[in-house]
Amino acid sequence: MIIDTHTHIGHMLNFNMKESDLLYSIEKYNIDFSLVSNIECVEAGHKGHIIPKFLQKNEQKVLERTLGFVRKHPDKLGALIWLKLRRGEPGGKFIKTIEDNLDIIYGIKLHPFHSRVAPDDKKAEFVYKLAEKYSLPVVSHTGGCEEARSIHLYNAANAHPNINFVMVHMDLGTDNREALELLGKLPNLYGDTTWVPIQTTVEAIKRYGSEKMLFGSDNPIDGRDTYLCNKTGDRSLYQQYFNELKKLISAEDYDNLMYKNAVRLFKIK
Repeated sequence: MIIDTHTHIGHMLNFNMKESDLLYSIEKYNIDFSLVSNIECVEAGHKGHIIPKFLQKNEQKVLERTLGFVRKHPDKLGALIWLKLRRGEPGGKFIKTIEDNLDIIYGIKLHPFHSRVAPDDKKAEFVYKLAEKYSLPVVSHTGGCEEARSIHLYNAANAHPNINFVMVHMDLGTDNREALELLGKLPNLYGDTTWVPIQTTVEAIKRYGSEKMLFGSDNPIDGRDTYLCNKTGDRSLYQQYFNELKKLISAEDYDNLMYKNAVRLFKIK
């Protein structure tokens, strides 16, 4: 079994991740369940410029699109709510929509790189109130800018011990050392495999046990065959996770990584 805890839909900036591509890929590559968030809630561009509010997508409409898509495929998909960190606490309609759809909502998604607000900033406190109220894990991008460094997510996790946090990417674009060190310091802090070399994942399992890492991919960021190859046709990192990794760790550890930890952490039935 495979549960992918980090997939997307949405058309924003230079991203165009189609619902049809996600459905195609999970069928073709035998993904049993995927947690999906909608990138259309980004607030900052790749170089850190803040997108004018009139060019940003409406948070309520983005949420409704995400839930509508997941609602059609509840046996294959679960929703992660993407919250805008710069916008602040959402209004009553947004909260009511969450409450009406908790059966298909599994967590909250943050993207400090595309908001340029750190998870330990006071602006993010409303997120943790929601997370604790509805018992939802917080899944956050790490890497690419100061605000998105894993140390800031660590600080948030340390300040909120009743909430589980996932360091997506383990500091994307780095050697993962800082994230790897932080991973073992808190019981409510986890890592995921999105663009993380299998050597880092093996090291994390060796140090802290296989319960600390989750499988994630960013699918379908490189197109409908993200699990197979990148946009230039080179073999995908995820082929190593599907194949070579099985020879490097035990069967029990492999199952924990690929689905059991996700079932436990996100309460997937």
